[in-house]
Amino acid sequence: MNDLTAETAAKTGDRAAARRIALVTGGNKGLGLETCRALARTGATVLLASRDSGRGERAAGELRGEGLDVRPVELDVTCPEQVSTLAERIRRQTGGLDVLVNNAGIMLRYDPFAHDADTLRRVYETNVFGLVSVTAALLQLLREAPAPRIVNVTSTTSSLGLVEEPDSSLAADYTLAYASSKTAVNMVTLQYALAFARHPEWQHLKVNAATPGYIATDLNGHSGPRTAAEGARVVVTLATLPADGPSGGFFNEDGRLPW
Repeated sequence: MNDLTAETAAKTGDRAAARRIALVTGGNKGLGLETCRALARTGATVLLASRDSGRGERAAGELRGEGLDVRPVELDVTCPEQVSTLAERIRRQTGGLDVLVNNAGIMLRYDPFAHDADTLRRVYETNVFGLVSVTAALLQLLREAPAPRIVNVTSTTSSLGLVEEPDSSLAADYTLAYASSKTAVNMVTLQYALAFARHPEWQHLKVNAATPGYIATDLNGHSGPRTAAEGARVVVTLATLPADGPSGGFFNEDGRLPW
């Protein structure tokens, strides 16, 4: 996987993973659920965040039935009240946080000519503003961890470099609001990484953007040729990076992608 090798991921797996606490937003189904499952299998305690408490309880219960330490957390990333209390809720429940996976996202498919500002606002509210709100709320908690990691789930369609290539299949997928929101997520990721790198007290915090590729989920009507479990692999690799791992990058399972 280029600079994201299996050996690199294994280094952190050898560490006392049971002490690591991970929060996954949008964790009750699809990529989020498989990310929760995979992280818990490394020995981590996983907080499965879902805006629907019932669905979150059922999903967490399914994973606990597999012998995994997964606990439900009610969280709508667009709800200021829930976000504002999130850090304290996590501190009370687990004492700290090592990993944040910003996975919650929505897609609204419209003809580009039918898009208006309200469409973008709806998508950006979850995909960008919700991500930033949750990250900002948890930064101090993450800073206290010995090896904190943030993974922002993005999309291959967010890549300006790939979409503009001649005959790119990505250029035929007209998802103006979704694709542009994920491009914004990429820049948010890079800006956080640059800020962390400039300050000694934050340099241990790594943040990267991950695209799972075209996986079969509710987001695309299960049309993707890859499974959500396959898509989760790059997310978990970035969530378990060792100290010499990258920060401020955009990756799929095969390595770094162009912005």
